[in-house]
Amino acid sequence: MTIRSCLGAFLVFLTTAANALAQEQKFADLGDFKLVSGEVIHDCKVGYRTFGKLNADKSNVIVFPTWAGGTTEELQGDVGPKGLVADSDYYVILIDAFSNGVSSSPSNSVKQPHMKFPKIAIRDMVNSQHELLTKKLGIQRANAVMGVSMGGMQTFQWMVSYPDFMDKAVPIVGSPHVAPYDVVLWRINIDAIETNPAWNHGDYGDNPSKLVESEISELLLWSPSEYNRTHNREQVLETLAKAAEAPGKDANNKIRQSEAMMALDVSDQFGGSMEKAAAAVKAKVLVIVARQDHVVTPQPAIDFAALLHAPILTLDSDCGHLAPSCEQPKVAAAIADFLKN
Repeated sequence: MTIRSCLGAFLVFLTTAANALAQEQKFADLGDFKLVSGEVIHDCKVGYRTFGKLNADKSNVIVFPTWAGGTTEELQGDVGPKGLVADSDYYVILIDAFSNGVSSSPSNSVKQPHMKFPKIAIRDMVNSQHELLTKKLGIQRANAVMGVSMGGMQTFQWMVSYPDFMDKAVPIVGSPHVAPYDVVLWRINIDAIETNPAWNHGDYGDNPSKLVESEISELLLWSPSEYNRTHNREQVLETLAKAAEAPGKDANNKIRQSEAMMALDVSDQFGGSMEKAAAAVKAKVLVIVARQDHVVTPQPAIDFAALLHAPILTLDSDCGHLAPSCEQPKVAAAIADFLKN
């Protein structure tokens, strides 16, 4: 092997090692973090991962928070050439939302375990992320904020809470104020957990949310026509049987995130006026909705887009809330075009 080829191989090794290091789970300590309710998360930690390279003027930052129950480990599949945003052009920062089991949560808090963990708001998630970026990572502005589902809700909140922070925003199957139909869904999640004797006021042994999580997901993530087309009765029964044996997501984490989504209203800082909330937005916005979404029904996002005079990409497949995955090439192309123009 020549010296040049050895050097080339060494540089490839260094690049690969640097990329792997950048994608590792990291944490920022925020100390005692005050919530909008006035309560405090003690020893607050926020998890994150970074992808790509930050350019010299720090103008290529994409902030990408997690969906409900999701982690940055799961979200990293949406970064790269087969994802929703490419890290070849952008420095993508994935951030773990409160109560996802990675950032401060009922499941991992030492001082406030289980239901001693305070109720949180979507705005608390966004405030913690802003502190992570500005005070811990030295980033004062982002090219864009984007997110899917509860990540889309956080994106709407980012737009109104920190309008000068980002140039662009892409909420994907999210909502600025969850619709009445959606409130019923999150209430079902909570009630099914809290009425299960195994829950024991949050101090449970066997996770009382694992079957609820699977059953509700199977019922609502797809549209009925898509689900019936892609499943048969035997598959469904097998899936639910496996769910009964799987550990599932932490029940107390699910309760706190469900409460946050139920209470979401980006106009609460503007006297309940969506018009005033929209007027505060300075970013260019692309709103992406799924017509047959039964988890985050699209009308509130459509209405807010109209107030912003923002373009809307409507996904028409039968995939329901999972439409961004089913129509990934279409969504990724729209996002890439929006970010570049």
